[in-house]
Amino acid sequence: MSSNWVDFKQVKDSVGIRHVLDRYGVRLRRVGPYELRGQCPLPTHTSKNSTDSFSANVDLNAWSCQSSSCMSARGGRAGGNVLDLVAIMERCSLREAAIRLKEGFGVPVVTQPKQLTSTRAEAAEPNQPLGFVLRDIDCGHSYLSSRSITPQTARTFGVGFYGGTGLLHGRVVIPIRNETSELVAYAGRAIDASEPKYRFPSGFRKSQVLFNLHRARHSGQQSVVIVEGFFDTMKIHQAGFRNVVGLMGSTISDQQADPLARHYSNAVVLLDGDNAGRQGTDAIARRLSGRLRFTEINLPDGVQPDQLAAKEITHLLGGYCREKHALER
Repeated sequence: MSSNWVDFKQVKDSVGIRHVLDRYGVRLRRVGPYELRGQCPLPTHTSKNSTDSFSANVDLNAWSCQSSSCMSARGGRAGGNVLDLVAIMERCSLREAAIRLKEGFGVPVVTQPKQLTSTRAEAAEPNQPLGFVLRDIDCGHSYLSSRSITPQTARTFGVGFYGGTGLLHGRVVIPIRNETSELVAYAGRAIDASEPKYRFPSGFRKSQVLFNLHRARHSGQQSVVIVEGFFDTMKIHQAGFRNVVGLMGSTISDQQADPLARHYSNAVVLLDGDNAGRQGTDAIARRLSGRLRFTEINLPDGVQPDQLAAKEITHLLGGYCREKHALER
């Protein structure tokens, strides 16, 4: 029996947009390292003069159609993620789209959102410090510059391309440290359309760690900025806001909420502009209720924090982190 509960974030991260397009027989030409372009396949497309308006980015796992007919049908929104694409193609809800993707692409069944519950087993088995450090990491790799990450930021985070042997060969590796700065894992990000997008070591529990907390807690701020991913965190940090942490997902566990309550009095939540991000924001608000003052910033549909320019980030966050940010600038 299939699960009644659907992890939108898991489905979105597990299924690449190129595979979804192939499933529908959509053929696009490559116009860049990660971008595909061609005729729009959506049933909402009626613009006869827009024959080359559809594009897909296999790195961001996103799509858009700039035609007036598709944008009008979606209330002015140009694109979205794989869930939005299937929902339009199948004329169904986002939930039904997620279920169809989960069943069609064999996404592992999850019966309960693990990060919403802190089990005794997880508490009894913390992530152990690694007994090694990866060497010869290229912090100036072109993939990082394509994501607008500067070499200085990459060196600060220890992020770079790894050409050595092992599970993370040929990926951009991201060190993950616990609250006391112990190295507990490396995440490996694919630099092409390879699946999975991210690799983590077996047994690593994301729900026990907040990415970048070991730096953020020394920022001198009473406010913390909460984002979803690694690149979101690095872009916010790069814009001058050192008080940023990443959930490595769109939900928060007690083991992640507890240190936030210890170190901060205010939380600013800036998750992705999609259904999973909005659901995650609501869940975080419930988790932090009564422990921290809470502010949410909602991004437009299809927009992620790591896609924002530094000026846009400053405009969004400056009012909440103004004093410290002004000193750093």
